[in-house]
Amino acid sequence: MFHQLLKKIIRSGIGKSRRLMAATGLSIAMLLIFSAVQVQVNYNELLHGESNQDSIANFLVINKKIDGNSSDNTLSAQQVAELQQQPFIEEVGQLTASRFKVTAQSPSDNFPFYTDLFFESVPNKFIDVQSTDWKWEEGSQVIPMIIPNQFLDLYNFGFAPSQNLIQLTQGMVMSIPIIINIHGSGQVVQFTGRVVGFSDRISSVLVPDNFLKWANQRFSVGAESRPSRVVIKTNDPGDPQLVEYLQEKGLVTDADKTRFSKYRQVVNTVVNASWVTGATMLLFALLVFSLFIQLTIASTKTEINLLITLGTSPKQLQRFLLRQFMPFNIIITLICLLVVAVLQWWLQRFLQQQNMNISPWISYYTVLTAALILLVLWLVNTRTIYKYIKQAEE
Repeated sequence: MFHQLLKKIIRSGIGKSRRLMAATGLSIAMLLIFSAVQVQVNYNELLHGESNQDSIANFLVINKKIDGNSSDNTLSAQQVAELQQQPFIEEVGQLTASRFKVTAQSPSDNFPFYTDLFFESVPNKFIDVQSTDWKWEEGSQVIPMIIPNQFLDLYNFGFAPSQNLIQLTQGMVMSIPIIINIHGSGQVVQFTGRVVGFSDRISSVLVPDNFLKWANQRFSVGAESRPSRVVIKTNDPGDPQLVEYLQEKGLVTDADKTRFSKYRQVVNTVVNASWVTGATMLLFALLVFSLFIQLTIASTKTEINLLITLGTSPKQLQRFLLRQFMPFNIIITLICLLVVAVLQWWLQRFLQQQNMNISPWISYYTVLTAALILLVLWLVNTRTIYKYIKQAEE
């Protein structure tokens, strides 16, 4: 009977319009802040999640910018070490170039060709081709090679049609032995080259690292030179810091892999703005809800004074009023979480069609944010109710 009396008194002071205003303000604020948290989680997952990693884009070949005013386009040991120290670069691998003349020719007159070549090598962990044939031992006459897919495309769609030659598949190229002539130290040594794979990562004819070191020592026509290119591994090739660093140091890489840097800056701004907007709206919502409680208590001040005069404990009133407001807050929080969860599920399905992967479930960061907001609301409610009951007593 006592609780029913209190409910009638409180509800008569609240009014439907005030309750609706408080609910609307709090709901909008919670939706914004939950969405801001979830968008940030999705953003990080799209950038750094394993299912979204691009093994090609995450490796960049770096070299000095060619400006025509400098004849030295090599990278010093200090420059390579400085690259390794950057927080946005995980690893650096040097591309070692051949220091001797290389020519390649067909072993058959049925498919004649002759061309000059150059070899380069890089540590195996920077290569995107996995092959059991990718090995060489001193004394072996067979040189395994990895060539860029671009070379095959240029032949098939440019050279072959112009010369009325057949087009070649990867399997056909890998089955054809190639005569490799190495010229150096006044001699010509013949090897057999075999293509064991095609690379989309490095635009060069790659040979095993140990072969090139051996061949440079035996056939080199000049002193050992510094590398002119390096391969870097980075978590985020579109990182604006990476692009800015390369520009500052006069270094360049494949523009297609870093062209999203400017878009990233825009997206970063939008994501950060969503945090600010959500936090600002939450502060306004807390203010609105605090005013809602104040108006409720102020409108029933006479009745509360009467209840206190009749012997009702202020603490009893405080607990009762808190039970009236907190379930209201919890219901709004759960509804907002449900809305964000439905939007997250829809977004996951949509992005999956674009070959981008995020979790279909809302993040535990979003749930923790909801719990934190409820704690803040409880503190605000408790403080406001206590303060205005004290005022009502006076």
